[in-house]
Amino acid sequence: MYRHFYSRYLLVGLLLEGQYGQSNVHVDTPTVINRTGAKNIVELSLNESEKEKFAHSVKTLKDIQSLFWEYFNFLRKGAVIMLVETIDPFNNLAISALVAAIPILLFLLCLTIFKMRGIYAALLNLFVTLLIVLFLFKLPLGEAIGSIVQGTIQGIWPIGYIIVMAVWLYKISVKSGKFDVLRGSIAGISQDQRLQLLLIGFCFNAFLEGAAGFGVPIAICAVLLVSLGFKPLQAAMLCLVANGASGAFGAIGIPVGIIGTFGLENVTSMNVSMMTALTLPIINFTIPFLLIWLMDGFKGIREVLPAILVTSITYTVAQAIITIFVGPELADIIPSLLTMGLLALFLNKWQPKHIFLLNGKEYEFENHSMGDVVKAWSPFYLLTIFVLIWSFPAFKGLFSQGGILESAVLKFIVPGSSINIGIDLIGATGTAILLAALTTIVTTKAINFSEGLSLLKKTVSEFSIPIIMICAIIGIAKLMTYGGLTISLGEAVATTGNIFPLLSPLLGWIGVFMTGSVVNNNTLFAPIQATAGNIIGTNSSLLVSANTAGGVMAKLVSPQSIAIAAAAVGETGKESDLTKMTLKYSFGLLAFVCIWTFILSLFY
Repeated sequence: MYRHFYSRYLLVGLLLEGQYGQSNVHVDTPTVINRTGAKNIVELSLNESEKEKFAHSVKTLKDIQSLFWEYFNFLRKGAVIMLVETIDPFNNLAISALVAAIPILLFLLCLTIFKMRGIYAALLNLFVTLLIVLFLFKLPLGEAIGSIVQGTIQGIWPIGYIIVMAVWLYKISVKSGKFDVLRGSIAGISQDQRLQLLLIGFCFNAFLEGAAGFGVPIAICAVLLVSLGFKPLQAAMLCLVANGASGAFGAIGIPVGIIGTFGLENVTSMNVSMMTALTLPIINFTIPFLLIWLMDGFKGIREVLPAILVTSITYTVAQAIITIFVGPELADIIPSLLTMGLLALFLNKWQPKHIFLLNGKEYEFENHSMGDVVKAWSPFYLLTIFVLIWSFPAFKGLFSQGGILESAVLKFIVPGSSINIGIDLIGATGTAILLAALTTIVTTKAINFSEGLSLLKKTVSEFSIPIIMICAIIGIAKLMTYGGLTISLGEAVATTGNIFPLLSPLLGWIGVFMTGSVVNNNTLFAPIQATAGNIIGTNSSLLVSANTAGGVMAKLVSPQSIAIAAAAVGETGKESDLTKMTLKYSFGLLAFVCIWTFILSLFY
């Protein structure tokens, strides 16, 4: 039988090895194809302009390939674990990213449009996310179950542990009578509740964020404001908004400090700390104005403008100096203490002509001696001291691998999966708060251990549903991480080229919205930000700082933050109301960070 063997000319993606002056890149080029396959590449004659455009296209393609390879090398080093074979199951990154965004969009819809209770929204989202990772992103069932188990354990320990201990300490303070004296000391500085908001909602909030983080400032400060006459959801909303000025440097600056452990090219924690001084001071200066406006409009701003300026200028300047010249570790603690002290001194000399009262009644309080006031604040002094000790690297090193207390950390692998679990029994921040609570009971005659234990049982009962919600939320975050959804979203945003700086903070916002943590957000997305910066010629430290700043804006509406805030003020079940109250401010601050980062990218 006679066969005709002939050749065809087709566009085929082949490896260039010197053709057109390019090598080590696959490009669609005219190729002679016959029965044995690709015979040879047809090298067309190009003029100088065409050669220049072709070289530019090849460089862009290599840069995109570099982005993927560098990031996946980072993943393989163990900084982020992904347990699926691909982040692009649809062979179209845009479609895969849209599917990956379903848990985020569904959560927002559940809490805003559908007005679901937080616990139901979280459980529904957990189920939907599980279906997505199992059937679309092909996460093995054992790994999916392990993800949920890990999220549940982390929701209980350390997060639930920290929240319960913080609220228990507050209840001990109330039962012992210390809180009445403490409240009186605040009211003694000023009866004006706008100024009380600056002292507690802003300054003390920032201090607790810097010292402890992990929901402690929201829980403690919201309760303090409610005790001073603020409405529960109003107090929770104001504390969430105020936290936007301090969330980047919570828990002794860990969100920025951890960046130095990633080994990113030309990006250190100090570089990022310095870059935050280009964006965060604007937000820090603005938030005290925003808080007073939310409470009493422009009239309120006019009436207490001197106090706002003392707060804004002191905190902003102090934090900027520390982030530029010292680093992230003390960027919340020192500015907040300095601002609180200066504001208290200023208010001893100045008070507004009109005293603003939410319910129209002045808070009646007794005058107490300085000694009584110092004792009244002792639970929070003890909280600070113990948390600072627990945050020292030397102390943390005791529980790390090879440390003398390594055995105090329970470690195991979830059966049927490759997912590791670690439960730090002593080194958890909650233990530091536990010691503060126990010390308060021991040193206070007005309360005994039996009464303290009763308060603890009540606290656990009150927070059982919020902790279940938090467990579900972290389970969703783990499924998205191990299932490749988070990385799919990150890669989709990172391939937007020169407009990436505009979207860079959005990536951080997504990270914190799902994980509830700026630390986890930077762990996930800082490598993408750094690599994208190298490719498009923008300062990588600027983009990582934008990832941090954008993430902080999500703390206002992160389901985890909302659950903690609602539970702290006794409004469990009203998470949707609280989300709607804060959502527009989160989006507004995020929009500013996005636009400002893009402007900065033109110069850096």
